[in-house]
Amino acid sequence: MKVMFAAFLAAIVIAVAADLALHRAGFSSEEVTAGPSVRLD
Repeated sequence: MKVMFAAFLAAIVIAVAADLALHRAGFSSEEVTAGPSVRLD
């Protein structure tokens, strides 16, 4: 059971770290899909 919780925690940490890294690197979905004619609120 402890191994499963550790795996869940690792998956959450990896997901959050990847989101922050991609957002900081300029690969967020807003910046990739939005052009000059698209307004995102």
